[in-house]
Amino acid sequence: MGIIALVIWCITAGLGIYLLTMWLSHGGLRQQATRITVFPAVLIFAHPVLASTGLSFWVAFLLTGRREFAWTGFGVLSVSAMLGFVMLTRWLVGRGGRHARGAEQHFPVRAVALHGAAGLSTYVLVLISAMQD
Repeated sequence: MGIIALVIWCITAGLGIYLLTMWLSHGGLRQQATRITVFPAVLIFAHPVLASTGLSFWVAFLLTGRREFAWTGFGVLSVSAMLGFVMLTRWLVGRGGRHARGAEQHFPVRAVALHGAAGLSTYVLVLISAMQD
């Protein structure tokens, strides 16, 4: 189960990298000063940094079998997931509204949905794996 969680986590990361690249290539950082984007830079970068940190703890767990790494990875993943949910709600509210010019408006709906579904699957699989004896 832990290996499956790792594979799904890597798929989630790949989709997240795609979305981050889209945001950056459409001027997300340049839009910070004008507040066109609904994503503050700290939010858009904290989410993947925390997810990567959690992934590192998960890999450490898989290599060593130490439960402390599993639970630390899950805790860090939980914070990253909350930030991801904040970004999702901001994206949904801004879509077509007063923030329609923001870089995040170029996100393909399918990519956002797949990233979210893979992220939720990762969360559940990591939790189940961490709880197993």
